[in-house]
Parts: sequence; structure tokens; C-alpha cells
Amino acid sequence: MYIFKNALRSISRSKGRNILVGIIVLVIAVSTCVALSIREAAAKAKESTLDSIQITAQISVDRQSMMKNSTTTGVAPDRESMQAAFAGASGLSLDEMQVYAKAASVKAFSYTLTSSFNGTDAMKPIDTSSTSSTTSSSSTTTAKTPTNTQQGQSAGGFGKMGAQGSFTVIGYSTDSAMTAFVNGTSTITSGAIFSEGTSDNVCVISDELALYNSLSVGSVFTLVNPNNTAETIQLTVAGIYKNSQATVTTGNTMGGFSAASDPANEIYMSYNALKAITTTSIANAAAATSTTASTALREQVAGTYSFADVESYNSFDAQARALGLADTYTITSSDLTSYQQSLQPLENLSKFATYFLIVVLLIGGIILIVLNIFNIRERKYEIGVLTAIGMKKGKVSLQFITELFLVTFTCIIIGAGVGAAVSVPITNSLLKSQVSSAQAAAASQTTSFGRSNTNGTTNSTTTNSKNTGTSNNVGAPGAIVTKTTNYISEVSSATNFTVILQLMGIGIILTLVSSCAAVIFVLRYEPLKILTNRD
Repeated sequence: MYIFKNALRSISRSKGRNILVGIIVLVIAVSTCVALSIREAAAKAKESTLDSIQITAQISVDRQSMMKNSTTTGVAPDRESMQAAFAGASGLSLDEMQVYAKAASVKAFSYTLTSSFNGTDAMKPIDTSSTSSTTSSSSTTTAKTPTNTQQGQSAGGFGKMGAQGSFTVIGYSTDSAMTAFVNGTSTITSGAIFSEGTSDNVCVISDELALYNSLSVGSVFTLVNPNNTAETIQLTVAGIYKNSQATVTTGNTMGGFSAASDPANEIYMSYNALKAITTTSIANAAAATSTTASTALREQVAGTYSFADVESYNSFDAQARALGLADTYTITSSDLTSYQQSLQPLENLSKFATYFLIVVLLIGGIILIVLNIFNIRERKYEIGVLTAIGMKKGKVSLQFITELFLVTFTCIIIGAGVGAAVSVPITNSLLKSQVSSAQAAAASQTTSFGRSNTNGTTNSTTTNSKNTGTSNNVGAPGAIVTKTTNYISEVSSATNFTVILQLMGIGIILTLVSSCAAVIFVLRYEPLKILTNRD
């Protein structure tokens, strides 16, 4: 108790010196609180966003693994072995996908069937490679029906050689497979979605396509098999949807491919209905034995595995391998990729805060050590008197440490309050700057490739937003379908109990480190020498 009282009296006697120490500690405390709050906000945002997203994955061919398997020891893969390996590569069938869907980590499994069709004179696709004319109410694109197909070209990733149509028709197995509608990217504006699992030839189309072809709910239109113009199907419009995010950027060449890759030309229907159409087409082509090439509609099946959490996704690989998945296939998640992209500005800010914290603590610690050294040198006579009257050097050292602790913790408490008040606005301000930098880098990359930035500014979200959904657009040469990246540009809270505890711990460490100088000097002084050499 004597040491504590003596420390309080010493603090009151040396107000100027302790105020200076307090100001330095206060600056260190506020800076440290802000830096720790930024790091904590990044960790909370990462955790909360990860909990909010729906994690899905797909199984695709692993070309790197195939190249590795076609390589003999110490020898680069030759052309023949690579061609043989790639020629035998094929996507999984629906039956195979359903086998891996039985893994314990899989929460749900859905699948889609994609095919390609041409339009007619009454049903024209929107072709973004042609000149656009803008009206006062909306921007309408003048379409041209492509010369259509090229035999020998890959059908937009359908896996077989054939003709590429102007429309992409996607059949969904369940409502949950339509992720764009689940996460709100696409919304029905007229009519209703088709019944899940229906076999009726009903569909939903984009509002742009409906406007361009003067279609409404209940309208019937005709599509043509691009490999056999005599084969047609009729679809009834059950609903019209609006896509709020997807845009298309086209190149200056190979414009005939752009229509099929334009999201506005996507037509959605039930898997069962589309499968019945493609099955009939395949049967008709098989019956036409006189043809030298198949005239059947091309089709591609894609499966999506849903998981309850990241741990389930991480364990799916081993479980799928145990069920027979070959090494030539890889498991990827576009949701996690999008999630990592959205966190990039916050991650960069967290790294900056870490470096800033280290610099502040190093500089602050050095300043406190220097101030303590000068403090002890000025108070040598006091130390000599205390030790001469019988106080042990350990107690003298403890008194100096107590003084510094009282000043330090008082300023840390004040600094924690100030830091908590300013941490959120400072974090959001710096985060917006990081997001702007990320947007500028993306725009610069787009310009470097000679593409227009049709996407505009990238969307931003708070830590409570959901970044879910995958694009179901079928790509094609000369056109690139883009989606906005939902960067996290705002946090609602930063300083919490964890930050306060970390700040207290740092205060204790700083006090102990800076007090070591005092302890060393106290232990070195001899009372008689101090008193005889008062100057």
C-alpha cells in the first residue's frame, strides 16, 4: 500500500512529465485500438459472410492432372499422348453425378441440362454485336439473326462437335437449382415460374427478349434445331424475368457467336421437359441412318452439389474419391471464389492495419523507453535516498513500474473509448478507398484487353449481405459474360470485448518493456555514490 500511495504522490509531483507520457500512450492506444478493430472487423466479416453464403460445388475435368498422367518420367508429354488423353476426356454423366451426391457431406444435389436452338423469323435473338439504338425510355439493341452455325465448331462447351444456335435453353431439375432466382439476381416480373419437374413445354424468358419479340405471358413461339432445320419445338411463355446483374461484353470479331452467349437470350424451363425434347431429337437422328453426321440436338448436363458449411465442402473431395471419383476430375466452388474476391479489399486493409500496428508499437515502445531512462536519470537522488533509508531496490523498481502502470492504463482506457468511437468511420473510409482501388484495377485490366466497361461500378455490400449464386451463362468465343463482384465496403461494428482485451494486453507488455530500463538503472545505482555525487 505504501508503494501505491508513494506512486500516486510521485505522479502528482511530476505532472508535466506524466502528462507527456500520457499523451504518447493515448496516441498509441487510439492507433492500436483502430488497427486492432480493423483486424477484428475483417475476421468478423469473413466469418459472418461465409456463414451467410450458400456453398455449392461442381465436378469438372482436371486437365492439369491429365497432362501429368500423360507424362513419362523426366520427359515432357508428347503430342500423341496429350491428344489421346484429351480425346478420352468427358464430363460426368448424370448417373455418375448422382453417385457422388450420396456422400455424407452433400446437403442437396441439383442439375441442369443445356441445349442450343435457333430462332425463326418470328422469334429473333438479341445480338449485342450489332449497332444499338437508344430511345428515351430504354436502350434497344437492333438484332440480326446470325448466319448461325459452323459445322466443326464446339457447341459452346456442349462437348460434341455441332452447330451453335442463337438461343441457350437451360432445363432445371428443381427450383433450388435456379440460383439466380434464389438469391434475387433474377426476378419474375410477369406470370410465374414453371412448376418444378413439369414435362410441359413451358418456359420463362428475359424481359428484353419478350419486349424485342413482342411476347407476353401465354405467347407461343417456335425454336429450330440448328443441326436439322426440319425439327422444331413450340414453347409457351409461362413467365418473364428480369436479370439485374449479368451483362455481356462482345469482341469485334466472330460476332455470330455473341447471340448465344448473351444472357438475354437464355430461356429457362424444366429439366424433364427439355430432356424429353433432346431425347426425341436423338431418337430421330438415330432413325435417319442415311445421314453421315448426327443431326440431334446437342446437350450438356451440369450438376451442382450444395453443402451446409465449409467443413462439409472440404470433406467432400475425400468422400467423392472414396465413392470412385477419378483423379482426372477436380472439385471447385465458384461461390467460395466469389466470396474470396468480395473480401479482398477488407483483407488488404487488414494487412495494412497489421503493419501499421507493428510500426506504432515499435515507435511507441522506443519513445516510452527513452522517456523512462530520462525519468530515472532525473530521479537518481530520490532513488539514493529511498535505498539509503532501507527500501530494497526491488521495491523501488516496483514503485516506478506502478507509476507507469497507473498512467498507462488510465490513458489506455481513454484511448479505448476514443478508438471505439472513431474505428467504424475510419474503417469504412479506408475500406471504400480499397474498394475504389480494386474497381480501378479491374477497369484498367478491362481497358487493357480492349473491352468496354459495361459493368459500371462494382456493387458493394455490408458484412450482413449474401454473396450467393452462380452464373449459368454459356460462354462463346468473342463474347464474355460478366457479373458484378459484391465487395464488402462497409462494416457495422469494429471494436468489441476481444479488441479491448488485446489492447489491455499490449498496454501491459509496453509497460513491462519500457519499465525494464528503469529497473536496470535502479539496480545499477549505489546509494552512497548517488548521495555523494548529487550533481
